[in-house]
Parts: sequence; C-alpha cells; structure tokens
Amino acid sequence: MGAGGAASQRAQDARRQERLLREQWQAGRRQALRWDAVGEGEQRVLAQLLVLTARGWRLLVDRQWSRTRTAHADVLLVGTGGVFVIHVTAGGEPGDGRAAGLLAATKAAESAVASLGMSPVAVQPVMVFAGQRRDASLGRIRLLGEHEIGPVLLSQRARLRAESVRAIADHLERVFPDYRGSAVDQELPSAPESRRQSSPDGLFDLAGLRDAALEGARRAPIEQWMTFLHPDQVALVRRNWSGPARISGPAGTGKTVVALHRAAHLARRTTGRILYVTFANNLPRVQSTFLKAMAPAVADRVDFRSLHSWAQDFLQERGVPVRLHGDKAETAFSLAWKHVGRGSRLAELDPAPTYWHEEIDYVIKGRGLTRFEEYATVPRRRRKASLHRSHRRSVWELYEAYESLRGERGVHDFNDVLSLALAEASRSRGRPPYAAVIVDEVQDLTLVGVRLLHALVGDVPNGLLLVGDGQQTVYPGGFRLTDAGIDIRGDRGQVLRTNYRNSKQILDAALTVVADDAFEDLDGERTPGRRDVDLTYHDGDVVRVTGPTVDAHDRELLDALRALPDGALADTALLCPSLRAIGHYQRLLTQAGLPVCQLEHYDGRAVDAVKLGTYRRAKGLEFKNVFLPRHDAVFATGTPAGTAGGTQTPQTAREREELLRSRLFVAMTRARDLLWLGSVTT
Repeated sequence: MGAGGAASQRAQDARRQERLLREQWQAGRRQALRWDAVGEGEQRVLAQLLVLTARGWRLLVDRQWSRTRTAHADVLLVGTGGVFVIHVTAGGEPGDGRAAGLLAATKAAESAVASLGMSPVAVQPVMVFAGQRRDASLGRIRLLGEHEIGPVLLSQRARLRAESVRAIADHLERVFPDYRGSAVDQELPSAPESRRQSSPDGLFDLAGLRDAALEGARRAPIEQWMTFLHPDQVALVRRNWSGPARISGPAGTGKTVVALHRAAHLARRTTGRILYVTFANNLPRVQSTFLKAMAPAVADRVDFRSLHSWAQDFLQERGVPVRLHGDKAETAFSLAWKHVGRGSRLAELDPAPTYWHEEIDYVIKGRGLTRFEEYATVPRRRRKASLHRSHRRSVWELYEAYESLRGERGVHDFNDVLSLALAEASRSRGRPPYAAVIVDEVQDLTLVGVRLLHALVGDVPNGLLLVGDGQQTVYPGGFRLTDAGIDIRGDRGQVLRTNYRNSKQILDAALTVVADDAFEDLDGERTPGRRDVDLTYHDGDVVRVTGPTVDAHDRELLDALRALPDGALADTALLCPSLRAIGHYQRLLTQAGLPVCQLEHYDGRAVDAVKLGTYRRAKGLEFKNVFLPRHDAVFATGTPAGTAGGTQTPQTAREREELLRSRLFVAMTRARDLLWLGSVTT
C-alpha cells in the first residue's frame, strides 16, 4: 500500500472510531436517562462513564442516586488506572461536608480493596462538576469538570490488567450491595487476536486474586508493584501509629516499597510536607522518580533527600554558617595521626589509621560525645577491638588533636554538619517543618543523625517511621534506638518476613556468606546470620565463573553480558567493592562497546545500559541481573583494593571482614533472577 493509500486507510479508521464513539455516547445517554431524578448535567457525566465500560472499565452506580442526594459517592469506577470513587454535583463549590463524605467513602473503598493487596495509592476520590470546565485538587480529591473527566481517566497510568479490573469490580459489588453494575449496551468491536489481552474465565476468589496480583506485580513493569502489595504490607501502609514506629526485616522483604507507599499515603492525609531521608545521596533521585509515577498528585509534597544534603540546606535556611570541606578535614586527621596517634598504644592494636578514624567518626562524633568520661564508658557496638581505659584515653587524645587542627583550618567535617543541625533543630520551638519523617536504611545513619530526624517531629502519632535492617549495615559502629530516646513499643515495631525479590538459589548463596556473622539490630536483639525467610520466588540462577587470570575472568564477564537478551541491560547492574575497581570496569565495558550508566547518576528511569557502581551505592535498589566480578578478592587482603590497609590484630581484622561480608551480602541480594559471581584463581 502506498503512502496515499495508508493515509486514506487511517482516515477511514478515524471516521469509524468517531462513529462508534458517537453511538456509544448515544447509548450511554439513553441509559443515563433511567436515573430520571438526576439532573441533565449529571446524566451527561454518567453517559461519559458508561462509554468507558465499552473499553473494559467497570462502573458501579449507587442504586439510590435517582432518589436521594445524600450519598457520599455516586459512582465506583474500576479501570486500568485504578479505582475511582466519584461524586457528581450539578455545580457550586465543594463544601466541607461533601468533601468529608467523599473521603469517608474513599476510605471504605480502600479498606475493601486492601484485602486484595491493593495499595491505597491506586484509589482516588474524584468530584465531578456538571456543566463546568475544571481541573484542580482539594487535598487528595481531584476536582474535574464535565469536559475533563473522560480524558483524565483515560490518560491514567495503566495499573491493572483486564482480569484484575473485572475481579476487583466484582469484589466491590459484593462488599457494597447498594451499588449496581452498569454498562453501555453497545461494546467496541473485539480487538485483533494479536492485541487482545488474555483473561481467564470465571471469577477469582479472594486468595486467588491476591496471589495472581502479587505474581503479576513481580513480573510486570513498575506500575504493578506500585499497585499491589501483600495485604500485610498494605496494613502497614495504612496503619495509624501512636508514636515513632519501625519496619524491619531481611533483605528483599519490601521495606522500601512499603516506605514509599507510606509516604504517598501520609501525603494524601496531611496538609504538611513529608521528609523521606536516606544516607546515600543517589537513592533520593530513584525514589522520587518512583513516587512521581506511583502517586503524581502528591509527589511534590514529599521531599526526598540524603541526610547530609538536607542538613546543610536546613542550616543555611536558619542562617547557621557551615564550612564543609572533606579534603581539609582529612588532612587535619592525617596530621593528628602522624603527631599523636602513630606513636601511641593504638598502633599496637591496629597500625592503620583507618580504624581509628572510624572510631572518631562513628563512636565519638557519631554519637555526639563531648567529654572523655562519656567515651570511657560508652558501649562500642559492633566494634571488635577491646579497648581498655588507657586505649580510650589515647583515642580521645587523637580526637582532640584532630579537632584542634580542623578548627585551625576553619572547616567542618560531615559529622559536624549533623551536630550543628541537631543543635538548631533542638532549639526551635516553632511549628515542626514536617508532618512526618520517613527514614530508609536507618541502620546506616549515626546516632546523631537519628536524633536529628527525631527532633523534627518528636513523638507525635505517625510522625517518625524508621525502616531498615541491621544485617545490611555497611558502615562500622552502631547504636540502639533507646540511645536516641526513641521507644518503639508494642506493635510499633513490625518485622517483614517474606522475601519477594530473590530466588531461593540467590538467597541461599547470599546467606552462606554471612551465616556465621550474628548481628545486633537497632533494638539490641542478637540475631543469627542465617535467618529464617519465607520465599515466594524459586526460579533464578547463580552462575559462578573462575578464570586463571584477570584477563580471562574479564573475557568471561563480557561474554555473559553480551549473551543477555535484547533490552536486558536496562535491568542489569555490575557492582564492585571499590572505586578503583569501578574505574577498571568502566574502561573495560566502554572499550567493549557496552553502554554504561553510573549508579551515582541513575534516577530510576529505564535506560538500556549496565548500571555500574559500588556495593554501597546499590543499597535500596534491585535488578533482574547482577554481576559481581572478582567478588572474593577483597578477602585476600582484608580491605578493598585502593583503600588504606595495614597489619591488623585478629579483633580488628575480624571486624573488617564481617563488614566486607555484609557489603557483599547487600550486593548479592540486589539480584532477582541472575547472580553472576566471578573469581580469579591467582
């Protein structure tokens, strides 16, 4: 067919579609007239909604609509875009009574679909104004005019498959018997076989729908897990907590997913802003992208920030000067070690300054200690070296020398930024800047960082949510929540136990790495390294490759990457223990013609490139395919390539090796379908 013939065919198709739509509209108008007590404008709105039923949507209309105007929701509409609770009005402005009634009806609908595992982000209240043009918001309520309702609904992101639309509508019709299913008499012609969505016969039972939705969410694009969670997870998203709360659980149990849904849920139900904080500075970009796709109506009310970035801006807004300079602070510590530390008793325990720099960062300054007597008695959680009082005195002298040299240079380090922000937040007596604070990967923060975030909201109901897992700690040192003055009582401490990410093969391989490393979580409970985890996914592969040389190993790696299916690089990560290794594999992949996206620049949008980053950068992320080249090389030296090392005592060596195993465990558990582990025999 030539260009002219193709254009003519397109014109004919357009005229045919226009004729069908006109016929459907007329059929909808005839059916809308059955509600004879409803005004003409409301009948026109109903006719539009009926037209959607010819496209696979399901419409439930209040049986009493034609007799009373006291109903809070006139229509329940289920489509590919989710569940819409709709009130239609002939005009005027949305009064408090009507808005409150619509929100109450929405809450009832949320409760009904929560039993199916549907997140509240997929349920939206809509108020439609007959005879008007309007597109605005009133809190979480979408305000639409008669002319906007159809296009807006059809443009919604596809969350539900055809079979889910039908099953959810059937469930709602059973839960709300006052609503009756209605559909336009005339349907669109069937789609060609190649484009028709499969739909099983019969109705789902409750458990069947829930299981099918979860399985579909795991395999489908991101829109699906934005909609369906396990009912236990949905309960946490919607829970009303009387004070600070914590969600913990092993890797892959959906803690971050719950936290994101919780942020959207709170943003819809409060007038204040929500702060969502992580330690890593690449995660906020990814999480912000996900929330914008998940709940665009409230995404601009959630601030995704790394802790230090937020603290610096907070201090700047308050007029507190900050002179953060990492390099100059590092120079000050090097000089302090040279003059005070290297010749002290500390070198007998560990001659490498790295260990003692961490002692200052995570135990002294990270816990906000300002007097030696505090440090002399403080429990050094997760630190293995046994320090007598004389050793602690030497550490304190090193700390004082560092602080003096840093002060002479007029610079701050990262711990100073948090301490200054905590002091400023504690001084403030005005209205809290946030309605709620959600902290992801809380185990990576210092005690001062947690105290700072707690100070922003205090102990108000639903104010502070801490999310994380002590087994996935990738930084030295530790604390308990009670040290921060945070009391998680009763059901405010919830543990997720079902892994939705990793296959059994991948999880078994990862748990083997940390099987002998018991850990103390933030609640002080001692937990074995090999934890009991319920699995939902069993299909996956662990591929182990050993090369006689680095070159041979790297050739195997490139062959494996090239063998992936077309488009698979978009969901593939190559993770390394150090920046030096990152540089090596950046050059290797680039020379081989494989596209690379650095994790520090990744924002969560699909890009057909290998995601390249360190183990620590991968925290909070997941990929179908994860490649870990030379994954066991760090254990040969006890420290990642390119970092300072030295002869360590058995205590400090054991601590370092546990930390390295924890980081490797985190990297391995990022994989959903394929985990590639490379080694070199030499």
